[in-house]
Order: sequence, then structure tokens, then C-alpha cells
Amino acid sequence: MDINPTGISEAAFEQVFKSHFKALHAYACTILQEEAMAEEIVQQVFFKLWEKRDQVNIQQSLNAYLYRSVYNECLNYLKHKKVRKAHQSHTLYTAGTASDQVSRKVIARELEEKIADALNQLPEQCRTIFQMSRFEELKYREIADKLNLSVKTVENQMGKALKIMRMQLVEYLPVLLPLITGIAIMMKTTIAL
Repeated sequence: MDINPTGISEAAFEQVFKSHFKALHAYACTILQEEAMAEEIVQQVFFKLWEKRDQVNIQQSLNAYLYRSVYNECLNYLKHKKVRKAHQSHTLYTAGTASDQVSRKVIARELEEKIADALNQLPEQCRTIFQMSRFEELKYREIADKLNLSVKTVENQMGKALKIMRMQLVEYLPVLLPLITGIAIMMKTTIAL
């Protein structure tokens, strides 16, 4: 039953819909692999055809026109779905990256505060020796000479400082190693000011 939709009655159009729907739905299912979406696409094709029936001029058979329309709608849907999926992936990636950066900054800030607290809990001489060793990168001999102490005293004070610092920062040890270099540089800058 191939007829041109121009001037077609509603009853005749309904007959065309009923006679072609199942086959077009099966065809759309083979393309989309989604039964519900295939049904929606076929209905959409018929809806557009009915809406524009006065403007449509079918040069070939109605059957070929309907199959071509369903095919094109399916391709448009798949393209749109692919673009949407790429956008979602990009959004998730950028959100994850931004979130990771924020998390790192928060952890670094917390760690910096914990290090400052731990340093403040060290006895004065112990703290001075620790800062000279770790932030000014002086050797024990240089520290001993600057502070008029024996190298053995510097070693003992460093051991004590490290033990206290480890105890104070035990919960941060897994994240401390990668961040310690950056924090040491920040602390060195703060101390210099």
C-alpha cells in the first residue's frame, strides 16, 4: 500500500501506520539494539510525516521513504548518543581532575599545619637543629659549628626531633613522602620571611 501522504485522510494514514509499524520497528531494533528507543523512533518518523504531510513529496515508494527515514533517525540518535557519552566522559574526567587537585591542596594545607604544630612542640634547641638540617640543608658538622655544639649533640637532637615528628605525623606518612619536598620548600620560604 504505497500512497503519497499529501491530502491523505487520518483513517488512511492510520492504516499505513498499522501496516508498516512492525517491520519498521524490527528494522530500527537491528540498528539500535534498543527496543524501546526503536519504537520511539518509528513513532517519531510517522509523527513527522503526518505533521509535514502537505510539504512531503515522495518521489519513490512510501515503503522506501519510511525505511530511509527510520534509518536516518536511527543514525541521528546514535550520533547524538555518542556525543552525549563523550561529553559525560569529559565532564567526569575534568570534575575528577579538579576534585583531585582540590583534595591534594587540602591535604597539603592540613599537612603543612600539622608539620608546623609538630615543629612547635619540639624543644627550642631541637627545633632549631631540625630546621637547620632539613630546611637550610646544613650538615651536622656545620650545625654544630654554628651553634657551638658537638656533632654528637646535634645527632642526638636530630634523632629526638625525628622521633617526635614521626609520632605527630604518623597518620600522614602515606601522603607525606610525595609532598615532603614541596612542603619543605614552602616551609623554607616561610622561615626565610
